[in-house]
Amino acid sequence: MRNSKLPALDPALVLAILRIAIGALFLSTFFENLGKGLYSAKGYAGLIHYYIQYGHAPAVWKHVMGFNAAHAAIAGPLQAVFEASLGVALILGFFSRPAALLAFGFLTALWVSEWGLGWYWELLVPMIVAAALTLGPSGERAAVDVALARRWPQLPI
Repeated sequence: MRNSKLPALDPALVLAILRIAIGALFLSTFFENLGKGLYSAKGYAGLIHYYIQYGHAPAVWKHVMGFNAAHAAIAGPLQAVFEASLGVALILGFFSRPAALLAFGFLTALWVSEWGLGWYWELLVPMIVAAALTLGPSGERAAVDVALARRWPQLPI
């Protein structure tokens, strides 16, 4: 492969492209869910109850989801802020690796919640991308992290 005549991008640039893409996924999902009313108490609780009733998540996870549904007036708006903030942070490259770790955790929780309701790979691919962004130098190109690292080199980002 080293003798290939095909052009190759710098790996840090490839990770930046993936970071921006997953950030766009979060931001577009936020706007879609906002339009559907899924961050309102009624909409959020309804979606979570659907997951509980028809999904195949472990019983302990269904209890966690039930707790969130019972507190939907708080959990729904918190999730809206979380998803939108995560999307913006990933697109801008602001604390890229911690943001990618949060994205991985959130996508994993959603993946477990949707067991039996959708295609397994639907969320596995974004989870794998988020894990790669967490492990790689995802904030080294086209990122606010570059400026932060210059200003505060001791910052572990």
